[in-house]
Amino acid sequence: MLKQFRDKVALSGITVLIIGVALLMFTFISAYGFLTQSLSILASQDLVQTFGQALAPLIATCIRVMYLGIMGWIGSLLTIRGITIIAHLPQTTATIQEQPAKPQIQPQKAKNNKQPKELANLEESSEPEFMVIPPEANSEAAAPATQQDKDEPQQTH
Repeated sequence: MLKQFRDKVALSGITVLIIGVALLMFTFISAYGFLTQSLSILASQDLVQTFGQALAPLIATCIRVMYLGIMGWIGSLLTIRGITIIAHLPQTTATIQEQPAKPQIQPQKAKNNKQPKELANLEESSEPEFMVIPPEANSEAAAPATQQDKDEPQQTH
C-alpha cells in the first residue's frame, strides 16, 4: 500500500492534521455548550454567604476555561504541525529527474551581414564600460574655510 517514504510521511501529516482539526472542533463545540448554559445570579442580604455560594461555581468556571484554552492550544499546534509536514514533503526522485530542459536561444542570422560599427564594438567587448567622475573643485576650496570656522571661538549673545 505505502511503498514509498513520501507516502508514509504524507499519511502521517494528514493524520496529524485531521486530529488537530477534530480537537479544535470539539473545543469550539464544548465552548459553545458552556456559553449557552443558563447563568444564575445570586442575590442575598448577607455578603459573606453570597460570596461563599458564588465561589464554588467561579472556581469550576475557571477550570473549564483553562481546560478549553489548553485543548484549543494543543489542537492548533497539531494542526500547524500537520500542515508543516504536508508542506515539506520530500521530493521523489522521479520529480527531480523529470525537470524540463531549458531551451537554448540561438541568435538569428541577419539577412545582410553589414552591422553598424557600434553594435560590432559592443559584441566584441565583454566587460562593461564605466566612467570616472573627478571630485568637484568647490569641495577642496570649502575644506579650508571649515577649518577656519572651527579655529574661531564662537561668540555668545
